[in-house]
Amino acid sequence: MFKKVLIAEDHEHANISVRKTLEDLGIAQRDFRSYCDEALELVRTAVRQEQPYDLLITDLSFDEDSNVQQIGGGKELIKAVRAVQPGLKIIVFSLENNISLVDDLFEDFGIDAYVRKARYDADDLRRAIDAVSKNKKYRSADLVRRKRTENSYDFKAFDIEIITLLCNGTPQKNIPAYLQEKNIKPSGLSSVEKRLNAIKTSLNISNNEQLVAYCKDKRII
Repeated sequence: MFKKVLIAEDHEHANISVRKTLEDLGIAQRDFRSYCDEALELVRTAVRQEQPYDLLITDLSFDEDSNVQQIGGGKELIKAVRAVQPGLKIIVFSLENNISLVDDLFEDFGIDAYVRKARYDADDLRRAIDAVSKNKKYRSADLVRRKRTENSYDFKAFDIEIITLLCNGTPQKNIPAYLQEKNIKPSGLSSVEKRLNAIKTSLNISNNEQLVAYCKDKRII
């Protein structure tokens, strides 16, 4: 288990939850900072003194106040910390539930766990800390379920074609004419409507604009 943990968090209620979790786990040294600049300086000092932290737990969003910061948020803090201590274990503890953002944090920023601030988040955080201490990756169960749901639809070439047309500004009613011109079948308006509705239902998306945004975000189109 970890012995020296740094927490970057500016909300008191979240701080209380994290403190209680770390106490229950018997983690001896727990340093808290409400500002990213101060958190980064602690990491630098610890590395310089050859007493580095084992784990960083950070939020993503930090409220601005009169104390102007060079580092304004958790993503920037993670990037800066990685430059100082590349091997530091990092858990993000945040309200954010955007699947693409979470995926980017794992893939591009190399975080080890993502815990959603929600009901029973203390237990969730405890499981995350235990998993990361064993060199495992972890994300909250609701995010895992959502990711499975979002990945459940298998986009066909036809789907990508009609969604790309929507993205390029083609009205849905005009798509059949394009499909007929390119000899793409099925090309009827009812077929296009049924296909789009099936995709939106599968992904729990309510309109074409959201579908286009989703597909762009996921780099499907």
